[in-house]
Amino acid sequence: MLKKYQIQDSKLIENGAHECPVHVYINPDENEKKYLLEQVGIDEYDLNSALDPHELGRLEFEPSHVVLIVKRPKRYSSEDQFILKVLSIGLFLFKDKLIILVPEDIVIFEGRQFSRLRSIQDLFLKVIFRCILHFEDHLRVIHSISDELEQEINKSMANRHLIYMFNLEKSLVYYLKAIGSNGKVIEKLRTNSIKLDFSPENNEFLEDIIIENSQCYEQASTYSQVLSNMMDAWVSIVSNNLNIFIKTLTLAMICIMIPTLVVSVFSMNVKMPLSHDSIWSFWLIMALAVFSAVIVRFIWHYKKW
Repeated sequence: MLKKYQIQDSKLIENGAHECPVHVYINPDENEKKYLLEQVGIDEYDLNSALDPHELGRLEFEPSHVVLIVKRPKRYSSEDQFILKVLSIGLFLFKDKLIILVPEDIVIFEGRQFSRLRSIQDLFLKVIFRCILHFEDHLRVIHSISDELEQEINKSMANRHLIYMFNLEKSLVYYLKAIGSNGKVIEKLRTNSIKLDFSPENNEFLEDIIIENSQCYEQASTYSQVLSNMMDAWVSIVSNNLNIFIKTLTLAMICIMIPTLVVSVFSMNVKMPLSHDSIWSFWLIMALAVFSAVIVRFIWHYKKW
């Protein structure tokens, strides 16, 4: 699907006219891919990289345009089971137009920063900036979800909640890799700002993007370390609780087995010191069994097992 935009009065307005300088291809079909390859001149490898979620961010210079692959959080689905994934966005900057390739229908031009546009290069940088802000939004959501799951785990220690926490920790690893990849691309943009014909305002904004991405990476790294430490602590707690349960069960079995041994000894078909005709024989044996259980319980308490 193709959407066309133009910059009018410093704002981005959707327009179906062919001469619009901004083209957004959402999961392009075969005909659209053929047009991009043959008519626009985009390399097939670059086109496929823009739609590949596993592709790392990169910046390349072609004779007629600039290729930028940037990472962005994927839209969350309930079927993902708290695994937050990332996707790739391809930005192809030509002299007089910008082509954006996205693998799914997502909102790209959102936020107040898109209400003050000066040029195609300005829009190019603000799309990158919006990807960073989207990561920060997801990090805040991860922090909120982890707090809720922590409360649930403290209540029940259910495997389901622990699995969700593992999935969040796994997601942060993906995010760290994606944010770090974006950081390298942004640094390369600053190095090649002259080739990209950036204005002084663009260079100043690029510095702000570098700072924002660095803070985003530090935030993701902090959350990842906190979750990792929490998961290690919970695993230790679960293991300790299991050991306590096994120990308690073992001691309970001992308390049961010793009286059983006493009764079994007196029930053997051999000559015993107690008379079979005496009414007190049964109660004496029961008293010995109970006394043995009390002795084990006393030793248990004394040894603080």
